[in-house]
Amino acid sequence: MAALLLDGSEVTAQARDALLCGGVGVVWNGTAPAQSLARIYRRRLGLTRRTGQETLGLERAVEVLSSYRLPTRLGQITAPDDLWVYMLFLSEDAQSLIVCTGVRKPQPATAL
Repeated sequence: MAALLLDGSEVTAQARDALLCGGVGVVWNGTAPAQSLARIYRRRLGLTRRTGQETLGLERAVEVLSSYRLPTRLGQITAPDDLWVYMLFLSEDAQSLIVCTGVRKPQPATAL
């Protein structure tokens, strides 16, 4: 999976680092239309903006998925510290990366 994460973007570099440092990666079976994923992630973009949740590459992912016309497979990498989750949008055969996005997981409030 790490070999797919070499497109030069900041989010992809962070996802690759997370994986190589002990993060957990998975690629799920099955595909979905990229345009459907673009609609889902466009809504998530709006939600993260409203809540102030930190993301990387989410706007770009929505743009790329909106224009991609082939079935898309999903993958995910969870950072070893569990602070970030990276979504991988892959070709149907999971042999190439279409785009990647990351979201910082909300952390529970600490007691004073």
